[in-house]
Amino acid sequence: MSSTIQPAELGFFSALAASPSLSAAGREMGVSTAAVSKHLAQMEKRLGVVLINRTTRRMSLTPEGELLLEHARRILREIDALDELIVQSKASPKGLLRVNATLGFGRMHIAPVISDFVRQYPEVDVQLQLSVHPPPITDDAYDVCVRFGEPPDGRVIARRMAPNRRVLCAAPAYLAQHGRPRVPRDLMEHQCIGIRQGDEAYGLWRLTTGRGSKAHTESIKITGNLTTNDGEIAVLWALQGHGIVMRAEWDVNRHLAQGLLEPVLPQYHTPAADIYAVYPQRHQFSTRVQAFVGFLAEALATSGTLAGVGVGARVDKRRAVRVS
Repeated sequence: MSSTIQPAELGFFSALAASPSLSAAGREMGVSTAAVSKHLAQMEKRLGVVLINRTTRRMSLTPEGELLLEHARRILREIDALDELIVQSKASPKGLLRVNATLGFGRMHIAPVISDFVRQYPEVDVQLQLSVHPPPITDDAYDVCVRFGEPPDGRVIARRMAPNRRVLCAAPAYLAQHGRPRVPRDLMEHQCIGIRQGDEAYGLWRLTTGRGSKAHTESIKITGNLTTNDGEIAVLWALQGHGIVMRAEWDVNRHLAQGLLEPVLPQYHTPAADIYAVYPQRHQFSTRVQAFVGFLAEALATSGTLAGVGVGARVDKRRAVRVS
């Protein structure tokens, strides 16, 4: 029996390693758990090594399995890139596209765009993964990551999709009862709703006046009796009159327009949170990735529901930031 690795096994093992269990891998591949177990056992017997440690609750890669996974993913990426180079002149994108986005924004804005995208490009299979935090830049689990703010480093291309800024706001009932802050220091006397997300310093709000060399930033340590890691919950609490919240325009613009929330300290600037589509450099020639990124930019530029990116808003669709 040959001890060489079969090409088809690279994809099998890569999918298996990305799953928490054999049964989950079977569901992902559309086969039974027994079939996955049998295929893995045949690989291990032929290679003469154990690739995965299995228990009743979980599985983990052995050192040999880690080595195989590293090379399998590299080879699969190279095959995918070669395929893209050969077929990039074709008009219709096709194949698997893995998209990552944050929970609330993904549900509200990215999922509808994907729905329209697959209608126009039915040969593309899209997997949308929503997460609280963006995945690591070097993670191989996604093709396009829609995130807030330009990534600071990494071997990726970051394309700005739309402007987006954070705003301070509160319910009219809260402001009527507790008064309206006039300067940033007044926030320390108010109930401020905290959001623990990403790598940003928790409980520290930065507000800036002026521009350029005349800019002056104040850092305010906020306090309050409500904290969450879910932005939608924080907005709900603000709507219910529990305090002041700092949230991105896309999440609160409709409430501001309806008068359910009112701006607080609007004369001060808060940190920007522009929307970027981030993808590995190896996908710069991918027809499906480029088609989706262009489609998303167009959708956000013409969407009347995305705060700060209404009809006629300017989006530089050609601007791509290479981060290296």
